[in-house]
Amino acid sequence: MFARRFRHPFPGGAIVFLLRTAMNASTRRGRLIRFSVFEVDLDSHELFKQGRKVKLQGQPFEVLVALLSRQGEVVSRDELQQKIWPSESVGDFDQGLNRAINKVREALGDSAASPQFVETLPRLGYRFVGLIQEENDSEPEAGNPQTTSTLILPPNQKRGWASKSRLAVGAVAVLALLIAGYFYIHHPSKLTDRDTIVLADFTNTTGDRVFDDTLRQGLTVQLGQSPFLSLISDERIHHVLPLMGQPPDARLTPELAREICERTMSAAVLDGSIANLGSQYVLGLRALNCRTGETIDEEQVQAARKEDVLNALSHIASRFRGQAGESLKTLEKYDAPLEEVTTPSLEALKAYSAGWKVLFSSGSTAALPFFKHAIEVDPKFAIAYAALGRAYGDIGESTLSAENTAKAYELRDRAGDEEKYFITASYHKQVEGDLEKAEQTCELWMQAYPRALAPHGFLTGAISLNRGHFERSLREADLAIRLDPDAAIIYSNLALSDVALNRLNEAQAVLRRASERKLDIPDFAIQRYVIAFLRGDTAEMKREAAQAHEGTGAEDWMSNAEGFALAYFGHLGEAKKMSRRAADLARASNRRETEALYETDSALREALFGNASMARQSATAALQLSNSRDVEYGVAFALALAGESSQPQTLMADILKRFPKDTKVRFNYEPTLRALLALNHHEPAKAIEFLQTAAPYEIGIVSSGGSEILLGAGSFYPAYVRGRAYLDAGQGEKAVAEFTKILDHPGIVVSDPIGALGKLQLGRAYVLAGDKEKAGTGYKDFLTLWKDADPGIPIFEEAKAEYAKLR
Repeated sequence: MFARRFRHPFPGGAIVFLLRTAMNASTRRGRLIRFSVFEVDLDSHELFKQGRKVKLQGQPFEVLVALLSRQGEVVSRDELQQKIWPSESVGDFDQGLNRAINKVREALGDSAASPQFVETLPRLGYRFVGLIQEENDSEPEAGNPQTTSTLILPPNQKRGWASKSRLAVGAVAVLALLIAGYFYIHHPSKLTDRDTIVLADFTNTTGDRVFDDTLRQGLTVQLGQSPFLSLISDERIHHVLPLMGQPPDARLTPELAREICERTMSAAVLDGSIANLGSQYVLGLRALNCRTGETIDEEQVQAARKEDVLNALSHIASRFRGQAGESLKTLEKYDAPLEEVTTPSLEALKAYSAGWKVLFSSGSTAALPFFKHAIEVDPKFAIAYAALGRAYGDIGESTLSAENTAKAYELRDRAGDEEKYFITASYHKQVEGDLEKAEQTCELWMQAYPRALAPHGFLTGAISLNRGHFERSLREADLAIRLDPDAAIIYSNLALSDVALNRLNEAQAVLRRASERKLDIPDFAIQRYVIAFLRGDTAEMKREAAQAHEGTGAEDWMSNAEGFALAYFGHLGEAKKMSRRAADLARASNRRETEALYETDSALREALFGNASMARQSATAALQLSNSRDVEYGVAFALALAGESSQPQTLMADILKRFPKDTKVRFNYEPTLRALLALNHHEPAKAIEFLQTAAPYEIGIVSSGGSEILLGAGSFYPAYVRGRAYLDAGQGEKAVAEFTKILDHPGIVVSDPIGALGKLQLGRAYVLAGDKEKAGTGYKDFLTLWKDADPGIPIFEEAKAEYAKLR
């Protein structure tokens, strides 16, 4: 909470009350915390229910106190271990904590299923959700619960005349403490580093619409420079509003913002205003305690001209940060004027603000024109370029995303410190593809801004997933959800990591948690489809596909996913139709690169199944649409599989020239292409040598457009090519190891054709290894999978002929 300027004298009547309270101190017990019918005595370490002692001692009592001390907040298991079980092993701690929580619930008559006091948050920890009452001589009014305010008073003493005299002196001393305590109790303290703030819309009475939304966006950026303050994100606000019966783009009046503040368990609401004063402008900012409605800080500043309004907004934000409790050190370090970290143009800032509002309410495609207009008005607006880069990345247009992100990086000195981290991390990831540098940037970002959500989002996504660091992705996702439990994309990455680790139940539970919070993004439909595929649940796959085709924003993704699943079982004709449908849908929304990626996926399937001419057709169509990194790699791989060498070499040279620092290019794409070309020249030893650099990275997720969602081909291709090289080299046992590696990771391979072909290649490897029985099993597994496959697929015909000879 905030400190405030006290404008009213201490109420005279309260002096008498406080003196009486001090004189009657002997009738009161020690430090108490009251909730419902319970009292916790912190001095005697006892729990009472309606005045009767309830048995709760030792570690269970300490757990209860720890939760009460952070009422309404999540207390993690790690925090409880450090506080109460610092020397216990993990196993002993888990058992001890579980027993303690059960005893606390038993003492309070509470239930884990319908908690009134102690709530369990899976993966996160525990939270006390009861209402704590103010320590008072009278009962709180019904329906008006009070916050905790416990007072320490002296113990009872026998009093004579002399003792009364001493008590009078003591009472004066206690009175002084009580007066100080009055201000502490009735005037909120400064914010802590755990509090969050909701920012309402500005009230604009000037009649000039350029200030609408613009000033709120400017204040968001200005306060966002602070490592101390934390604003509830607009994304989360747009999620909460419909839960309140409001449209997602509803105007945030002070009353509405206060309700959001209460729902998100935030500390304060900020509402601003701008009005005319003659030819000048007056800006105001008011901070309210969202629980009590008390005004806890007010600021006001004047601007002589319209052009000075943004500068005035910077001043009012800086003054508020100081009042909120931020240190002078960070204020001096992170307090650049708004015009320097955004734009001097109100029109450009208005367009930028509208872009974010539209993005959260209507999607990234709808936001593109607004971000474009912002940079048309101010071509040096760095974070507008970064926002445009993000919007293009959201819809799978990686080339356009990289172009705008590169421009943001070039102009990054015109951005705030946290925006610089965002721009730099995006540049390393989107433009250079250097995941190691992106990770280093995120580490520095988290050190400077411990409460920032975005670096955890980066780390739980491509930075970890593309490199196969799934446990790191899980940890970062857990941390991100603690910071914002309504960040839908984090749940997507969390589920994706669980799937990659073959933890399908856990992944399904994550998606269920997201659904319970009313979160829904297209990624979830695809992930539910993937889980159903991995479980062999065709009925569920059909249900998910049907729902996705009802205008959910996942229509083309789902069509492509269906194409992969059909091809996995050898239904290549139907797979082609679904890929065509996916490409048509992408073209209809003017996403040329996405359309090209769908054509690339089709080319890869055809090449893997031996249809060289069809592979070339799809590859040519893809290159006519886009020359993005992933399109060129996929096309080069397909053409090399089809027996070509010249064009794949040309494409590989272009990729290396444009992306010399790219992690996937250096450690996956380049060695895999070189190995394939070596096999075309009958040099398996060279192919195996080329693939040595890919080994540490080949477990990572590689899919269409670099998207973290499991849709396209590419994962484990180094292992597949290495296995083929060992087959060509006559090293059966080593080939067995490579194809087994693929089959042991279904959550990464999913419906990529190499998952099905791996069974056949395993059979071929066992033939070379001299194990006829296991070879027969491999062939049989593949042919069973393809029992209804389209006739005439080259690799299918080869497999049947080879199996017949084996028998």
